[in-house]
Amino acid sequence: MSDPSTSHLDELAVSASTNGQTNADDKPRVEGVEVPQPAGGHAPEQPTLEIKNLHRFFGKLKAVNNVSFRAYAGQVMGFIGPNGAGKTTTMRIIATLDLPTAGDAFVCGHSVVDDPEKVRRVIGFMPDSFGKYSNMDVVEYLDFYARAYGFKGEERREAVERVLIFTELRKIADKPIKNLSKGMSQRLGLGRTLIHDPQVLVLDEPAAGLDPRARVELRELIHLLAVEMNKTVLISSHILTELGEICDSAAIIEAGQILVHGTIEELKRHKPKKSEGTHTGEPIAVSVVSNSTELRKWLLEQPYVSHVALAANRVVFEFAGDEDARAELLRRMIEQKFRVTEFAAKSETLEDAFMAITEGLVQ
Repeated sequence: MSDPSTSHLDELAVSASTNGQTNADDKPRVEGVEVPQPAGGHAPEQPTLEIKNLHRFFGKLKAVNNVSFRAYAGQVMGFIGPNGAGKTTTMRIIATLDLPTAGDAFVCGHSVVDDPEKVRRVIGFMPDSFGKYSNMDVVEYLDFYARAYGFKGEERREAVERVLIFTELRKIADKPIKNLSKGMSQRLGLGRTLIHDPQVLVLDEPAAGLDPRARVELRELIHLLAVEMNKTVLISSHILTELGEICDSAAIIEAGQILVHGTIEELKRHKPKKSEGTHTGEPIAVSVVSNSTELRKWLLEQPYVSHVALAANRVVFEFAGDEDARAELLRRMIEQKFRVTEFAAKSETLEDAFMAITEGLVQ
């Protein structure tokens, strides 16, 4: 029945139990950045997840290079970066599946270096891919992991039932897991991550390969885990639009180093560093019924305009003029017979922030 691809999760489950869990109360700060809190709430003294000067080297490769950040109870924190940036290595260290070269990580106050067994009692790790025992059905699979975490008798049955209900897998509890869709498989992976009711969840690309409906449903589950159950969720994903909707804060990592971290709104407002003399301005989006290519050519010849980009019938550019100059630009645009349906400041997104902050470096 063994499956080599499940060994890393089996390792995480060995010697773990449901004892020793700690809980924090409200949403506080991320490295001095205030995160929205419930009315009347206050910042707890200690983070539930704290990474301190973490390093992980593989020979000359500095996969993780002096990484530090914090996350708190009730918070969803995005962990963003290109492939090879160091996200998975950092997450594996947090989950006690790898040791740092230097530095440490603390989960509910427990060191991953000095107290890995205590960390395993309060953390749930969902890797980007996980093995499944092909001769099991859903309930047997969850029961196996409940046993691995030390649950017995009625307590074990209650733990399995709780997860089945939360993940909405109860209706397919008897279905062989080899026949599950990608979406249901991800729910099952989340379910086994939750079986011991951990305070901190580390989810590595949980939405990879899911269809739009499954992604929305997974996002709702993550929201419930943080907001309703007061858990800390660290999540990595390449789907930045979804992270921007669900996360309170995020850390952007590239080439093993944290470039910036803070609330989502602060990251959206982040401006890239420009060389001296570079012409910049406020981003403007213009939509027209037709002739967007001609509009782009026309805009390139206008004062205060730079960085003009075309997308279907929408043109985005930076405008360095004042309000009067913007109004004059719109007047001339209409005078040129462009049929304008939108002319407004472009809303910044997490994708915009990512492109502005990162440089495309690889290790």
